[in-house]
Amino acid sequence: MKRLTADQVKIGFIGLGNMGSRIARRLLDHGYRLSVYDRDLAKASGEQGSVVAKDTRELARNVDVVLSCLSNDEAVRSVYTGPEGVFAGARSGTIVLEMSTISPDTSRELHRLGAKGGVDVLDVAISGSTPAAEQGILTLLVGGNPEIFRAAEPIFQAVAKRYFLLGGSGSGTAMKLVVNTLLGVGMQAIAEAVVLGEKAGLDRERLLEVLSQTAVIAPAHVGKLARAALNDYSPQFPLRLMNKDFQLILAAAAQEHLHMPVTEAAFYVNADELANHELAQNDDEDFSAVLRRMEEVAGIAAIHSEPVTS
Repeated sequence: MKRLTADQVKIGFIGLGNMGSRIARRLLDHGYRLSVYDRDLAKASGEQGSVVAKDTRELARNVDVVLSCLSNDEAVRSVYTGPEGVFAGARSGTIVLEMSTISPDTSRELHRLGAKGGVDVLDVAISGSTPAAEQGILTLLVGGNPEIFRAAEPIFQAVAKRYFLLGGSGSGTAMKLVVNTLLGVGMQAIAEAVVLGEKAGLDRERLLEVLSQTAVIAPAHVGKLARAALNDYSPQFPLRLMNKDFQLILAAAAQEHLHMPVTEAAFYVNADELANHELAQNDDEDFSAVLRRMEEVAGIAAIHSEPVTS
């Protein structure tokens, strides 16, 4: 099978949000020809160097590879299925690299539906934040056909530092749920530990600085501590998406009759902060805002100040 290099294939990209727009830009910078689609026409039109498709069916009809980066299962199904969806327009032999964080069951459903029309679907879940997407150092977690995986390596190399084939369809999204369990629970554990230190009298700024240099803090959390020191909770990975992922994780656990008490507790705090934030009608905030939430619950007033700016 031919490798999916910039001189061999034309790509269609659906979903130009925080992550999708950055991945699309990486592909354009690596010489790929892109047709793009987003419900928000302004986002699609903002991708200079790409062609804007009027709908997903038209996009799929005119490309060799479709990539999508969408918010949830419902959005993915709406884009791919139905008379105006990707599968209605895609030619036999089209390859789909579906990059959304969704249920493994939905990934397997897409694989089955695509196969009926000769379309190969890989679930290519993304691990990494928006800065990692900009720099092309994401980690990709892939499920599906090994031959398609090998063919797609040039695309993966344009946007990621590492990419792994986990198994059959749904394996990539299942692994993403594993990864995000640790991401979300780890942030909650950090929040509780920081509040303990503050209540014990440690200087907040020094506490966060030193903690970030210990071996117990994962690389994904290090930057969160530096931003928390400035009371900066602007979204790199929005709290609402972590909330959605917690729901997917706990739904998958329930399906397997698995009890996850620590994850359930982290979800409770995440959901509590999300509800309070939505009540205030503020813009998106990062999932690390659970640290601020725990400080508020503990009655630590320093965190109520505005973000520190240089």
